[in-house]
Amino acid sequence: MQVFNSPEEWRSFRHQIPNTLELGFVPTMGNLHAGHASLYKKSLQENDRTIASIFINPTQFNQRGDFTNYPRTLEEDLALLSKLGVHYCLLPDEQSMYPDNYRYQVQENKQSMLMEGEHRPGHFNGVLTVVMKLLNLAKPHRAYFGEKDYQQFELIRDMSSAFFMDTEIIACPTVRESSGLACSSRNNRLNKEQRQLADQFANIFHQDLPAEQIMAQLNHLGVYVEYIEEHGQRRFIAVKIGDVRLIDNYPLP
Repeated sequence: MQVFNSPEEWRSFRHQIPNTLELGFVPTMGNLHAGHASLYKKSLQENDRTIASIFINPTQFNQRGDFTNYPRTLEEDLALLSKLGVHYCLLPDEQSMYPDNYRYQVQENKQSMLMEGEHRPGHFNGVLTVVMKLLNLAKPHRAYFGEKDYQQFELIRDMSSAFFMDTEIIACPTVRESSGLACSSRNNRLNKEQRQLADQFANIFHQDLPAEQIMAQLNHLGVYVEYIEEHGQRRFIAVKIGDVRLIDNYPLP
């Protein structure tokens, strides 16, 4: 696997890749898990070459503590990518990604105001801005995103369409642990007792019950529910267990 530490280094190399090769791309913030691995496997199946990026994007954290506490496991991440057979990995730093000091931002004014956007002001500005930058750098034919962050996927898909970008945005099913809990880098921050609560949360959320009953059961356990909402035939939820925030969603019948 070839690793590129600056956008300039990658852009110079990108021009050398033949146009006849189809490229898949999976952007991440690292601390890779089985969910990320499924995205890379999908890309490797559907494309001639696969590009990874690892960049912990500061502009999408509305709380500095979450950015500081985000697990940094670069050595393990690179080993996993290499084992999977990923061809290229972009490892930019904050200065190279934001030489403008975040003067220029991508903003969406409707769907990004709901759910995650309402509870994390500025979050989607940071997400959409960094994803547009990464897509412009990678210039892939396809980019892959997990359905766990379904609101994010829809915003990125619609952004790509609105700005006439050539990349196809593809959603991949949420990968879950044996308990039903969605794989997430945040799961690593749960202690043993919190992890048991998280497993119970996943079980309760996926029961065929009215949203009010789900909220009541979770509150009874001591799980704080930030929101549980239904949009576009999907049910979405965000909860806090201790100081760890977890999200999930699934399609309604």
